[in-house]
Amino acid sequence: MGGKGAMMVAMLCLWALSATTEAVVMEEEPGLMMNFYKDTCPQAEDIIREQVKLLYKRHKNTAFSWLRNIFHDCAVESCDASLLLDSTRRELGEKEHDRSFGLRNFRYIEEIKEALERECPGVVSCSDILVLSAREGIEAVGGPHIPLKTGRRDGRKSRTDMLESYLPDHNESISVVLEKFKSIGIDTPGLVALLGSHSVGRTHCVKLVHRLYPEVDPSLNPDHVPHMLHKCPDSIPDPKAVQYVRNDRGTPMVLDNNYYRNILDNKGLLLVDHQLAHDKRTRPIVKKMAKDQAYFFKEFTRAIQILSENNPLTGSKGEIRKQCNLANKIH
Repeated sequence: MGGKGAMMVAMLCLWALSATTEAVVMEEEPGLMMNFYKDTCPQAEDIIREQVKLLYKRHKNTAFSWLRNIFHDCAVESCDASLLLDSTRRELGEKEHDRSFGLRNFRYIEEIKEALERECPGVVSCSDILVLSAREGIEAVGGPHIPLKTGRRDGRKSRTDMLESYLPDHNESISVVLEKFKSIGIDTPGLVALLGSHSVGRTHCVKLVHRLYPEVDPSLNPDHVPHMLHKCPDSIPDPKAVQYVRNDRGTPMVLDNNYYRNILDNKGLLLVDHQLAHDKRTRPIVKKMAKDQAYFFKEFTRAIQILSENNPLTGSKGEIRKQCNLANKIH
């Protein structure tokens, strides 16, 4: 065989080898998919569903925690359960940051993890538990069933230093809030739908006293103000005190489109709720969702799917934590 022929054969062999290697890599790095655990832990999603139902029977407010968790974890750079990591001597955990004020019930994530570890040790990630428990929590409070992919792996570090860049504050302008959501692929109808989460749960007085003291915000519905003042009698509330106002007094335990009717009636507790109802970019969508719950659920489903797929760790990236509040020890 001549020199050119030998070179051609060598190049073809290299090409075939690189194509095979690429195929192997692609096979190893499947990314997110529906029913990721169907072979490795077929009961995984059923176990999470049953655990969430049991916990919801015991503690109704767990459903709101699951819903907040997906937002606070997945909106901050990656959906990798960094939110669940405890603080260390070197690093403050995301849970302890001001932007995470009011987040709780993390110990119940550990209960779900323990149930999964009994069935399939070392298989199901904490980030998938976080995402799937949010889905089940949404259903528990009357929301839509949301098909979600799995296959996430867990990160090893907190992102506390990034929280303010990614998570909008309740006092920020609607323009800033829209921009922050847009950066993770969620458009205006998606944002309006996600804020419909304020249909359930409650808001701590710390977050809303600036609308009541020293003077009542004139944009608040005057019929709603006495109730807010009764629930928040102090201009400087104790953050540890149980001083809350229900987000929706009509259907406080149901995820529905009543929130949109409330904010159009100036009964939104947070500044962002008021802006959502009155900004020209969002008001038409708010009005449509107030009239049409199916439209709200459709956009809410789409937004949760986008949020849950934000920059996950898959394949060989990250790890499967043994405990959700601690990164694995590296030997």
